[in-house]
Amino acid sequence: MLYAFGFEKIGVVLSDLYFVDPSPKEGQEGPEQGVRLEVRLVEARPLVGSIYSATPIGIEEPIWRADLLESVDNPGSFDRAHHHPRFRGWEPSSRHFVDEMTADPIGWVGKRLEDLETLLVEAKVDPSQVGENDSADLRAAVPEIVATMTRVIDRVRAGELARPPAEPTPDGARLSWL
Repeated sequence: MLYAFGFEKIGVVLSDLYFVDPSPKEGQEGPEQGVRLEVRLVEARPLVGSIYSATPIGIEEPIWRADLLESVDNPGSFDRAHHHPRFRGWEPSSRHFVDEMTADPIGWVGKRLEDLETLLVEAKVDPSQVGENDSADLRAAVPEIVATMTRVIDRVRAGELARPPAEPTPDGARLSWL
């Protein structure tokens, strides 16, 4: 399931996520599930038809990512919660594990989203790429984004979302919009 929150030039997208076996690193073997949230550039594109036509919308390059993940064998643990502070094009930086995020991933992500300016600095993104009101608009939407993230996590843990593949898949397969 994909959720999108769009502002002037910044958006937040989030989705459930299931990795069959994401990493050969010790301590991260085996499937993981949870929620992926990304701050991305967004674009309202010109109308293709009449003034009544649907508006084409572009969800563009990622700026920052938070993965609220846990090993499937350890539900409720957020034992693999991490973030990616920057991207090079579409490729994320390596996983960054932060004690505060592990302790309270939902609250930590909410606080990060309230401070778009710092996210941009850490991501090495020019602030001129975002809209004049994006920071304030995002900050005002954080409670709704956090509530949505919480509902998706609850549905993952209930087995409704982020389900394993029905058919055998290659190692490392990812099932998600993001």
